[in-house]
Amino acid sequence: MCEINVILLSGENRERIMDSVARILVEGDTIQLTGILGDKMTVEGSIKEINFSRGEAIILSR
Repeated sequence: MCEINVILLSGENRERIMDSVARILVEGDTIQLTGILGDKMTVEGSIKEINFSRGEAIILSR
């Protein structure tokens, strides 16, 4: 299985908001993250980058 860590980028600040994310669902300006254990988090923003070799997704904060 391939999990990814999610980073929230707000200006110059980088905050790791969720580890081991198995699913990312985008609906407009809302991004729903689901972890491998079923935990969920919803953030507002847009995806800037998903880098599988580094194992991270970067979300730009609104």
